[in-house]
Amino acid sequence: MNYDLNQIPERTAKPREQGFTMVMDKGLSVREVEDFLEVGASYTDIVKLGWATSYVTPNLKRKLEVYKEAGIPVYFGGTLFEAFIIRNQFDDYRRLLDTMGMEYAEVSDGSIDLDHEQKLKFIQTLSKDVRVLSEVGSKDAEKIIPPYKWIQQMRTELEAGAEKVIGEAREAGNVGLFRSTGEVRSGLVEEILTQIPFEKIIWEAPQKAQQVWFIKMLGANVNLGNIAPNEIISLETIRLGLRGDTFTHFLDMDNVAEMFKPEVKAPGKPGTSMPRG
Repeated sequence: MNYDLNQIPERTAKPREQGFTMVMDKGLSVREVEDFLEVGASYTDIVKLGWATSYVTPNLKRKLEVYKEAGIPVYFGGTLFEAFIIRNQFDDYRRLLDTMGMEYAEVSDGSIDLDHEQKLKFIQTLSKDVRVLSEVGSKDAEKIIPPYKWIQQMRTELEAGAEKVIGEAREAGNVGLFRSTGEVRSGLVEEILTQIPFEKIIWEAPQKAQQVWFIKMLGANVNLGNIAPNEIISLETIRLGLRGDTFTHFLDMDNVAEMFKPEVKAPGKPGTSMPRG
């Protein structure tokens, strides 16, 4: 950090299991990636190339090299996995991961109806070659998945070999974990946390209000995803209580109250004051 401040929550260090930040790249150019990494590399744990943007992104290999040179792992969005699966091209997908030197893969079924046992088999197979992140939840706003099913799927996908499970929200933050207004389905989150370890979940939270909610509930080292590259510094200040939304959340307010306690003037003696008790 550039200078010292007291009462700043302790952040885990990279490589970390908690306090994980996943950034979504929706089509940055190579130069934009370089600019982003200049300020954001220290706070970024992994980058997702959103949905199937990698299929049409120019200079893809060079872009992946730039991330790799900065020590930032990259993976293709789950929608690309689904695009291969629905076309019966799983082996082609595996070859793509190998050709591109990918260390991670996302397995999801947010856009297709995929038998869950089959999804588990895909996770098991891929986990032999790469580190798997599996996404739970639907991209269909009309499809409401009950909490017990979120828990069941998250648990079995972790058992099948996923390193972490991702709570679906899309890039807009208006499905899955959230209502169409962007409001957190708090009961769902609380129920999930009764069964699934905190450090094993990445909560997609692209909106600032959603990030604030999770940080206030679960602390500075909650795992958050789908963060826009130009919001990475903003998110870090929210995590540290250095933006208005969480400004007092990590402070010892009793100490603050004492510090700002007004002095009591001594009666009849202007300019003097009574000591505070």
